[in-house]
Amino acid sequence: MENPDILYNTIGLGYNSTRQADPFLAGRLYELLMPKAGGLFLDIGCGTGNYTIALADKCLKFYGLDPSEKMLDIASSKNSKINWLLGHAENIPADSDLFDGVIATLTIHHWKNFEKSLIEINRVLMENGNIVFFTSTPEQMNGYWLNHYFPKMLEDSIVQMPSFKTIKTALDNSGFQITGTEKYFIEDDLKDCFLYAGKNRPELYFDFEIRKGISSFSALANIEEVKQGLVSLTEDLKSGKFKEVQSEYNNDNGDYLFIIAEKKNN
Repeated sequence: MENPDILYNTIGLGYNSTRQADPFLAGRLYELLMPKAGGLFLDIGCGTGNYTIALADKCLKFYGLDPSEKMLDIASSKNSKINWLLGHAENIPADSDLFDGVIATLTIHHWKNFEKSLIEINRVLMENGNIVFFTSTPEQMNGYWLNHYFPKMLEDSIVQMPSFKTIKTALDNSGFQITGTEKYFIEDDLKDCFLYAGKNRPELYFDFEIRKGISSFSALANIEEVKQGLVSLTEDLKSGKFKEVQSEYNNDNGDYLFIIAEKKNN
């Protein structure tokens, strides 16, 4: 896997235009975070700050953390009042017991050491503070019809995703307790063009800029496989076969998952 720091420095500009904060997802992050008035919050792996800014616009005080300097430059240009921190989840440049809550959207698979990151989050999080993860599990990703057209890319993507069991065990070992989970199924009006955004709109994958903003296509995909997969997808859309392929992957697992956890009392 390509170094995510280098990857996101490379795709930063396109990422900002195709990975906009989705209003529904931003709303769910806000509600699941259960923010306290006057609290301070941290967005880990904030990228160009789209969700950080969306939540700050709901009158929350946010810090954004990302390892990509280019991403943070873009974020700062959009909102200079937010504290943007350069760093990794494993080593957060912030005081202990500082934050009331933490969000991490589609980023935990990039963390170099998941349990070490959780221990660090525990350090900077106040007692009874909440974490809200938005992620996808290997089980969920095995249900993406993208597997039919881009099998090697999906295989490589799935391998890097921590399972729900792995996440739960790491949270338990790091002083957290899961308080809830919520499945997310892709909506047709989704504004954030992440990996499975085209579940019901396969034409999205023909847009080079959208593919460039998706790390699986940018870092893990083989050019020839993508080219052939797009040809096959085009043919199947014209013939109507795509509907059959899509139906084979219908499932109730959810496409993505919110995981909410609370820091335990010491």
